[in-house]
Amino acid sequence: MEFDLENPLADFDHFSPSLFLLESDHMPSHNYTRSLEAGDLETVSVRREAIGSISQFSGEFGPFLLYLAVNYLDRFMSSQRILMLLQQHKTWAVRLVAGTCVSLAAKMMRTEFSLSDFQGDKVLVFDAQTIERMEYLILGAVKWRMRSITPFSFVSFFMPLFELKDPPSTQAVKARAVEIILKAQIDTKLLEFKPSIIAASALLSASHELFPLQFPCFRQAISSCSYVNKQNMLKCYNSMRETEEEGDRSMFDIVPSFSSPVDVLEQQSSCPESEITTANGNDITERRVKRRRN
Repeated sequence: MEFDLENPLADFDHFSPSLFLLESDHMPSHNYTRSLEAGDLETVSVRREAIGSISQFSGEFGPFLLYLAVNYLDRFMSSQRILMLLQQHKTWAVRLVAGTCVSLAAKMMRTEFSLSDFQGDKVLVFDAQTIERMEYLILGAVKWRMRSITPFSFVSFFMPLFELKDPPSTQAVKARAVEIILKAQIDTKLLEFKPSIIAASALLSASHELFPLQFPCFRQAISSCSYVNKQNMLKCYNSMRETEEEGDRSMFDIVPSFSSPVDVLEQQSSCPESEITTANGNDITERRVKRRRN
């Protein structure tokens, strides 16, 4: 089954509350996020360089593939041993990891990604065997949980709580929230929050921008949800708003290409509306899974 960021569990056609129980397994470690938030120069530098390479490799594939690749990167770099190796062998190791994260994300999303894409600049050349070995290192580090649970997985769950009256308004809030989520991944201050909290905060931020008069009702509705830690959500929301008010730009333009919230609101027609711990044959390739079992 094709992987969908909004519906990561292959066994369910619609949202499953079990996502709230599993989301912590798809996050970077606390020590890693704390190091980034504290401004550790080595860690920040390695991550910045790696995301720069991921952006270069995945530029033509769209923002959602980039998001998935960075998710793999952060979880992989959560290992202190791996982080130290990347700091020691910076340039070539970081590019190898970045390209491999894109390769894995492309396979998950059924996107063609060739070796020539990996070596576009011809400065650093890695053979197929080296890339495959790095794939297995990353797969092991993330415990083969490649169907990442991200904030996109929770947007459809929280949207009905807002009780917006017309489809264009609903789509406008969702579109703006997606933009905010994409940007939030780059902000090291937000990496500590669970994906569900990021999603709830992004929807609140979007609704504050688009429907300020109704915002208190939206905040009350989402704060009352039993799955949401209100204190963490408000902390995350305030960080998002601070970033927006400062006009802080992400280091890469990863805003999706669909219509902007304003465009959507101006439309006259209505808009349409098991814990995965291993990658199966559809995710990586049957051949590689069999090799892992041998």
